[in-house]
Amino acid sequence: MYWSASTAASAPLRAATPGATGSASLDEATQKATNAAGWVEENWGTWVASGLQILLIIVIAVVLRHVIRRTITKLIERMNRTAAAAQGTALGGLLVNAERRRQRSEAIGSVLRSVASFVIMGTAALTVLSVLNINLAPLLASAGVAGVAIGFGARNLVTDFLSGVFMILEDQYGVGDEIDAGVATGTVIEVGLRVTKLRGPNGAIWYIRNGEVKRIGNLSQGWSTASVDVVVAADQDLRRARDTITAAGEAMSKAEPWNELLWEPVEVLGLSEVHLDTVTIGVSAKTMPGKAVGIERELRWRIKHALDDAGIHLAPRPAPEEEEEEPADPTAAMAAPSALNNPLSPQSVAAEPLSGPKMGK
Repeated sequence: MYWSASTAASAPLRAATPGATGSASLDEATQKATNAAGWVEENWGTWVASGLQILLIIVIAVVLRHVIRRTITKLIERMNRTAAAAQGTALGGLLVNAERRRQRSEAIGSVLRSVASFVIMGTAALTVLSVLNINLAPLLASAGVAGVAIGFGARNLVTDFLSGVFMILEDQYGVGDEIDAGVATGTVIEVGLRVTKLRGPNGAIWYIRNGEVKRIGNLSQGWSTASVDVVVAADQDLRRARDTITAAGEAMSKAEPWNELLWEPVEVLGLSEVHLDTVTIGVSAKTMPGKAVGIERELRWRIKHALDDAGIHLAPRPAPEEEEEEPADPTAAMAAPSALNNPLSPQSVAAEPLSGPKMGK
């Protein structure tokens, strides 16, 4: 009876234990939810403020980037319109190359737009990270190491790019210029930030990396010089020849289209060489940039006809010297003497066969 009462008394306690555990779990969940709600209530203002700051930073960066890029584009378009307007004038047609100005301005605009975008968006990204309380020191250190590694690996590309930027900004050459770049010579057909394209004299297109150019000789800036050497026979009247050449130059400077290409009168410089049977008269003229070759050809043509009409003879071209044939060597076909031809020589004695012993009869 005692065992039954004890058992019956302990049964309600065991039955009440799960309820107590469930109540404790419910209280714990309620406490956690209360703490979470309190934490959210305490920090939601910071979150909203940070979100608004980030949104404001992004909006300002995008608007500022758009305004600056649009301003640069408008400035480049205005430069191109100014060059196109000057191209229609008489003086502007001589001094302004519209395609050259267009490519140069487009390249400068591209560089400025890229730099502006990089600076603005990079600054906005760093500002957003600082708002999020992210430590930027490790990130900047890693970016610096990566930048050094990339720069070391792509140093040739960086050199080409920087050289192209300075070439464009300094206006060292442009489209249509005749240049000597050291590694190649020709007419510039395209100027880029990394490579420059040249059209060679034989029509070949040369692609020159800007970082490989150590010197530039521009034959199209300022003015050019047309130089012609007239070789006259030494027995001709040199004063008359000088007057004839001067008259031919004056007639050329008044004719179309040479009157625009010749910037100064044709000048007879005098004798540049004097030989026994020939003399060389130097002729020079200052011309429009890049037009010296065509003016030299026309000037030679006119001088030749003027001298022929005046009866002044040019020096004959010297005949090529004939090479004298050397007489054949009579001993060339003879064989070298041999020591075996002499039967008494040691070589002949050594080459004789040995005779055997004589047999008695």
